[in-house]
Order: sequence, then C-alpha cells, then structure tokens
Amino acid sequence: MAAAEMMGATTPPQFFRFKLGSYEVVTLLGGTTTRDNAHAIFGTDVPEDEFAAVSDAHFIPADRAQFFFTPMLVNTGSELVLFDTGLAPEGVTGALEAAGYSADMVDRVVLTHMHGDHIGGLMSGDDATFANAAHVAGAVEDNHWSASGNEGYEAKVRPLREQFSFVDPGASVAPGITAVEAYGHTPGHMAYMVESDGEQMMLFADTANHYVWSLGYPDWEVRFDMDKAQAAATRRKILGMIAADRIPAIGYHMPFPALGHVAPRGEGGFSWVPASYQTWLE
Repeated sequence: MAAAEMMGATTPPQFFRFKLGSYEVVTLLGGTTTRDNAHAIFGTDVPEDEFAAVSDAHFIPADRAQFFFTPMLVNTGSELVLFDTGLAPEGVTGALEAAGYSADMVDRVVLTHMHGDHIGGLMSGDDATFANAAHVAGAVEDNHWSASGNEGYEAKVRPLREQFSFVDPGASVAPGITAVEAYGHTPGHMAYMVESDGEQMMLFADTANHYVWSLGYPDWEVRFDMDKAQAAATRRKILGMIAADRIPAIGYHMPFPALGHVAPRGEGGFSWVPASYQTWLE
C-alpha cells in the first residue's frame, strides 16, 4: 500500500459567516504572520520568567507570537460594511472573493484606527481598492495621523481623504452600528457595537492584541499601544462590558475566526472563549 502524500503546511480557512439578528457577519482572514521574541511585544514590563510561566500554562510558546489580521464584513441587508482592510489589498480581496463578494460590492469601509495592518488594503497601487465605497474613520484618529507625517497614512489614507467622513464616539456609521471610544492603542482607536433585532456584538479591534498576553493580562504593557496606561484602562472597560453583558465579540488579532466571548478570570483579567456551535443554532 502506498503511503499518502504529505499535504504541507496548515491552511486556515479564509472566512467565517454567521447570523446576528437579521444581519450576516463575515470575518475575513486577511493574513497571518509569526513574530519572534514575543516578550518584546507583550508584557514588556513583566519579568521574563513570569511571561514564560504564563505562556507555558496556556500551552503556547513564549518565544513566538502568531498574529492574525481579520477584517470584518457586515451585510445589513441594504449595504455591505467592511471594517478595516488588512496589511495589503490582495489579502482582504482574496478573502472577500472566497466568501462570495467582490471589492466593488462594498458600500462602506470603516477604519477602527490607522495602524498599517488596518489601512494596508485601502489602495491598490494608485487606485482605491473599494472604489464604490464611502469611507469612515474617527476624527481624533485622523487628526493625529494627518499631522504626523506617517508614511502609511500618506500612501493609503491621504489619497482617499475626499471619500472619508470623520466621526466621534457615539456616531452611527450604518443602521445598528455605533462607534465606541476605545482610545489608548492609538489616540482615536474605536470599537464598534453592532445591533440587529435585539442581538448585540462588539468589534473590539485592537483593544486587546492577543488572547492570552493582553486579554488575559490587561495591565501588561504592549509595545504597539501608544498610550500604555490609557490602553490598559480601555481594555478593562471594554472587556469588562463585553463580559458583563455576555455578548459575542470579535477581536482583530484573536485566533481566527476571531469570534468568541469574554469571561472574567479569577486573577483579575479575562479569558477568551472561542465561539463554537452557538453561532449557527437557529
């Protein structure tokens, strides 16, 4: 009997679709990458042995971090709303096509913030990737990056600025979708509450960047947080609200499909509970 051929590296799915009330929500795997020296990114203010012990207790390596980049699409029935655009256009458009959509079908692009892994798919060369879409971002966020001389902003956002509207926390960016202040990771970082037919879900974006090291230990410092004290306070506020209200949540960097629940943990942090069959039960 011939041995079966080895199939090669793990291939994750590109999308995950579920219902929220009368809306359809799709998480899109825009890309993944592995980073070495995880402790230089997460828990930078805690001792090496503590970081290693926490990692070992959760069955993950202490020396490497796996990043997932997960834009979210909401079909409200009247429009397609895309949240964030990944590292590059081919990642998000490839995932969209796998899920049955094309870039020109997107009606609205909403940015949670303007780090490069969220704005990277906005432009395809000199052209807008989502040419038919209105674009939305936070006013505080844009005020910061537009004055910073940031290369990514100049290449990806500035050329589309006439297509953007800029909003404050509490604004409705589409029916049932409300901006929520989540400052700290960046000056104007936003989360979004999605509501349909009495059901709620929170997109918390980069409020927590890892399901153990930042969600589980919200006071640990994260290299990518621009205001580390404010980011930690925001983690406790947003994650505490999600846990208290027992609503599903999507985190941009949570393990794909990035959907789960947040539960309080005895030591003062939170636990990530990945979604399972409850998302498709009628």
